[in-house]
Amino acid sequence: MTPLRQQLIDAMVVRGLSVRTQETYVEVLARMARHFGCSPARLDAAAIERYMLHLVRDCKRSYSTINQVASASRFLFVHVLGRDGLSTSAQRVLPPVARTPQKLPQLLGREEIARLFAQCHHPIVRMLLQTLYACGLRIREGCQLRVADIDSAADRMCVRVVAGKGAADRYTLLSPTLLSLLRTHCRTHACHRHSPGWLFPNPDSGQPLSPCSVQRHYHAARARAGIHKEGCTHTLRHCFATHLLEVGVDLHTISQLLGHRHISTTTRYLHLISPQFRPGAQADRLDSLGRLDLLAALQPAMAPH
Repeated sequence: MTPLRQQLIDAMVVRGLSVRTQETYVEVLARMARHFGCSPARLDAAAIERYMLHLVRDCKRSYSTINQVASASRFLFVHVLGRDGLSTSAQRVLPPVARTPQKLPQLLGREEIARLFAQCHHPIVRMLLQTLYACGLRIREGCQLRVADIDSAADRMCVRVVAGKGAADRYTLLSPTLLSLLRTHCRTHACHRHSPGWLFPNPDSGQPLSPCSVQRHYHAARARAGIHKEGCTHTLRHCFATHLLEVGVDLHTISQLLGHRHISTTTRYLHLISPQFRPGAQADRLDSLGRLDLLAALQPAMAPH
């Protein structure tokens, strides 16, 4: 490991950046160093901006990817190299941050979600996808769940998310229907018998399922279900928030369940509510999420292939 990389990692650890952010910044700067054939410490803002332009025009990368380059470079310049971003000349010291296009996601309908799950032939991945939807989890949060994170006490009934985005813990929903499905899942796959008790282990390695593997299963199931809408597993998180809004759960509660730092981030889901949806009479609005009752009825038909 080079001294510069060690300095970078030390600076991120001291400032409490999440492990995922640390990995991303190191990877982004390493790719940029390979592109230029020199240490990123020798680059200036103009060179990094040319690299960002290359990623947009030639590599067709998204603006979120471009902003990872800008954020990693800015962190390096300010916190490791001591460039404070204030220039005494007209030249800019820090690379620019792109304005990311604000696109609304394509949501799945409740019947489409049931078809998607029915066409996921890997039983552990299928249970993980159901949990992502029923709890509003990010893919990495779901993969890292342990049996001990499921609190089934009658006066608790929640799922603990450890070190989510921004290294923040939070609690989210555990509906009675999901709990029943998870209990069957744990009995079938003996999740609690193997330390450290991963809830969704890879049967071959015993380690948590990898996000890339889960994404491949998601896309394959979506294709078999005849669903042509774009998106990845994060679509299930969008559906979680929107479907809760549609059954009358307030915005603040949904923001807390999603782990958003600012409620303004959650308000985007107000634009996704279907004007055609009319919730029926529900004894428990939270347990009505996504027609999990229908999913439970489908379980016998979804035997492992």
